[in-house]
Parts: sequence; structure tokens; C-alpha cells
Amino acid sequence: MYGNKNIFSTKKAKLLLNSNYYSNEGEVMRWALIGASDIAQTRVLPAIRANGDEAIVVRTGDLAHGEKWAKENSINEVVTDLDLMLSRPDIDAVYVSSLNSKHCEQVKASARAGKHVLSEKPLAMTVEDARAMVHACEKAGVVMATNHHLPANPVHRKIKEMISAGEIGKVKAIRFHTAVQLPAHLVGWRTELKEQGGVIHDVSVHAAAAVAALLGSRAISLNAIALNQDNDPSGPFDAVMTNILWEGGVLVSTHEAFNNPNLPTSLHVLGESGALVGENCNTGDPVGTLSLVRNHKYSAVALDQPEDLYIRTVRFFKSAIDGVGQPIISGVDGFNSLAVAVAIQESVLTGKRVDVARL
Repeated sequence: MYGNKNIFSTKKAKLLLNSNYYSNEGEVMRWALIGASDIAQTRVLPAIRANGDEAIVVRTGDLAHGEKWAKENSINEVVTDLDLMLSRPDIDAVYVSSLNSKHCEQVKASARAGKHVLSEKPLAMTVEDARAMVHACEKAGVVMATNHHLPANPVHRKIKEMISAGEIGKVKAIRFHTAVQLPAHLVGWRTELKEQGGVIHDVSVHAAAAVAALLGSRAISLNAIALNQDNDPSGPFDAVMTNILWEGGVLVSTHEAFNNPNLPTSLHVLGESGALVGENCNTGDPVGTLSLVRNHKYSAVALDQPEDLYIRTVRFFKSAIDGVGQPIISGVDGFNSLAVAVAIQESVLTGKRVDVARL
């Protein structure tokens, strides 16, 4: 099986991990897709193929939809039986992008079958389920990653590099803005099915994962307020603001929404000796600008050459399977981001400050 072979030399693997480009060299990894979703079609399946791999089967609960989706995406096989699919020896890894509430059982089943797992965020709807998923993959000895794309963005990567180098001194605060307009083709369960978590489980988890990647630490506690501003009041929240205390005494504020067509996303990091201002950098594309600010004077910061965020995510996942490095966002990291979302939900419903759960 693919994961039992070291296809890269250490020197070559480090080169690939640090590169802004992908390589098609090496053994092909064979994927099963669990969920015939939009993100699988538009982002992850192209990234799998760009890394020289192939998706050989898609599993769906709706056979008619799955057959149409598979035909559109040139996948030869569609199944509804998850366990039968996972029993196949010609599958090395799975990508899970079903409804949020289905992730837990599907990831645990994949781990039991010995398949490496790239799971869509949020990992689950509860910290108990997310914890069980991480433990199942650890017990099975498979690599688990969470598909949080923002840490792969060139602005985020440069900010992390500059923080680590001490270029703005000790970080005091972060302001994270991901209030966007939900595209029409994604309106559906995100705004209609309350049990899937709305904007908190769809977007707030991204902010949590991104801040954790920048700081290399965890959220401690938070309070939050959320509203349903533009959708059915009986549905999930579509706008939320949070105030989070992070390890190291960092104050983090975030705004996530489905109803802002006017203002680009942004990421501001305030340090003792300077600040970093990222603009238009919290989307699914490798775009954005970065400025270093001292004494109210802005200086543009040069960024690495853009690379598709999902191609980079899949490449790091593959290298981790071969024992080189770690996924960009691991299963543990995914648990931590989900724990923040769960705490946000609790704070909104109770009006209280809530501690963030630990693994």
C-alpha cells in the first residue's frame, strides 16, 4: 500500500514541502471520496489530480446525485455502501466532505479500515465526537488531516514567518474578519439546517484554525454573540462576533458572517513593535496583500509565489503519510478548531463566557 513506502528521499521531500509547486513524481495515491460535494468537485478533486493521484470511487447516500456527479467529474465508480468501499485494498486514503453531522462515523470507519483520512471541517458537531475521531485514527496508525485551507494562504504563511522571526515583537492581539457573502450555489443546508451549525461551524472554525496556526497555541476561553440577520430566524445563525483569550495573553476578536457582499476579508496582527495588516486573505484562493505597519506608516511585504491552497494541503498530507513532516492542519488541530466553535455556540446560547475544551 502507498503509505508503507517512502517515495521521497528526505532531501527531496523537504524541497517539496518548502516549495510553492507540486510534483507529479512518485507513486500514485488512490483516493475514495466520501461525499459528492461542491468543495470536492471544485477544490479537492482537482488538487488530488494536480498532485498526480487519482480518485477511483465516490460514496454517496443519494445514488442518482452521485452518478450525475461522478459523470461530471470523470470518476468511474459510485457506491452507497461505505463499509464495502472501505474494505477495498486499492484505496489508500479517503476525503470526507459529507454533511457535518456525518463526519464522525465515516472517519472512524475509515480509520478502522486502515485508510488515511483528510476530513472536511468541522470535524464533527461535538467535542466528544471529534475526540473519538482523533483517537480512532491514532489507534489505527493512520494519518489524519483537517481541510482548513487558510494556513496555506501566502499571506498567512508570511505572517507566521514574521511572527516567528520576532519582526513585530510579542503578539498582543489579532483581529480576524471573515464576514462574506455566501454564494448562491452554497445556500442550502448552511442556512437551513440548524443541526449543521450555520456560520459558526462553517466559518468560525476556519478563523480558529488560522489563528492557532499563526500562534502555535490554543484558545483558552471566549464569549460570543450571534444573530440570524438575513435568513429564517428558526434556522442556524448567519452572523457571529467573538472575543477570545488565547494562550500567551493574546486577545483575539473575530467576525464571521454569510451576509457581507461589500467588505473584503482581513487579518490584523498587533505586536509590541509593529503590526501586520493582511487584506483579502481569508478566502479559498491564494490571494491577498500584506503590509508591515510601524508608527502608522505602511510598507508592503513581498509574498511567496501563489499556489493553490488545496494542492498544497494535499501535498503536505501525502508527505506526512510517507513520514515526512505533518499535515498543514492535523486531526488534533481540527479538534481544537471544533472546540472553539462548540464554545462559541454555547456562549451564544447561554450568554456566558465559556472555556474551550481540550483534547
